[in-house]
Amino acid sequence: MCQLIVHGGAGKVRNSRSYREGVEEALRRGFAVLEKEGALEAVMAAVLSLEENPLFNCGTGSALNLDGEAEMDASVMTSEDRFGAVGSVKRVEHPILLAKRVMEETDHLLIVGDGAERLARFWGYPLYDPVIESRRDELEDVKRKGSAFLPKLHSFLGEEAKGTVGAVARDRMGRIAVATSTGGYAAKAPGRIGDSAILGAGTYASRWGGASATGHGEQIWRQLLCFEAVEEMRLHPAGEVISRLVREAKEQGCSCGLIGIDWRGRMAQAFNAEAMLWGTIENGQLTLDA
Repeated sequence: MCQLIVHGGAGKVRNSRSYREGVEEALRRGFAVLEKEGALEAVMAAVLSLEENPLFNCGTGSALNLDGEAEMDASVMTSEDRFGAVGSVKRVEHPILLAKRVMEETDHLLIVGDGAERLARFWGYPLYDPVIESRRDELEDVKRKGSAFLPKLHSFLGEEAKGTVGAVARDRMGRIAVATSTGGYAAKAPGRIGDSAILGAGTYASRWGGASATGHGEQIWRQLLCFEAVEEMRLHPAGEVISRLVREAKEQGCSCGLIGIDWRGRMAQAFNAEAMLWGTIENGQLTLDA
């Protein structure tokens, strides 16, 4: 039995048909390779689809930092204890591809900034500008709401700041994989890296399950939300674990969403933000509540 669950970010309500279609396309592209190529390629295909879609805050269409640049984070992990991530990359089309190469072809876990981009050129990825005009407008709007720089800008923006995409898959062999990608939030400090690039924070997988998070990155990181979720899946169903952790996160001031699959193939999602884009597919049966 094969399962795939995808999220497209938590925060303000985004219920347009285009967003729903984007999540659905990611699910279909991921599931198309899940049965043939396994969990890792499934989550890669799903997240690649979302990185290509300018509606989502990852890859093309990423939120812009205070200097008007897209600085993207991404990570991938498997239940075989393999992990790779990149942070604060600016001139690549698909950060998730770069994260996978870090996992498969280096001895490192996380490579950031210029070092990651140098590896991208070494591996043959062309220069690419992910900035789109609507994100420039968003940045200017954020600056009008606040000062030119706010040390606690993320808290100031609240629900408007959220946006990350992720996927969790389990294949017929019981292997689990997770991929997460983000542009962060508008007007963030240059060089800021959030939970999406951090093992156990925004992404985690083990023999017991896999989880991907979206929302207030610093708080997700402090709580190691995905690590906690997967560790508890050893003894408890994914639905029970994820619902409780998201509820407790809210009590600690963390606006977030979380998706996961446990080792028995039970999928779950929960969020405490205004909304979260998500969908599942199991043996060809698609469920969308985005």
